[in-house]
Amino acid sequence: MTTFVTLYNFTGQGRRTIKDTVKRAEAAKAAALQSGVKIKEILWLQGQYDIMVITESPDDAAANAFSIALLQMGNLRGQTLRAFTATEMTEILAKVP
Repeated sequence: MTTFVTLYNFTGQGRRTIKDTVKRAEAAKAAALQSGVKIKEILWLQGQYDIMVITESPDDAAANAFSIALLQMGNLRGQTLRAFTATEMTEILAKVP
């Protein structure tokens, strides 16, 4: 499984309907499972970003499809980062000359 961290900001629509954010998060978890993506954690933040979501996906295509579906709802805009575990990083560093 591939790990991703996505940092989200609310759009104007998302801010206007902020009281539904927890309900939307629960709906996103269910939708993610249907597309083969597991949401490991959803955190609401103070500072530059409003929400951070950590997901695991079987491949990049599933992760991207889920992200697009989530963004189509119009409540968020986001930036997704590929994340590496310590084991994955060790494997990467073993290939560095």
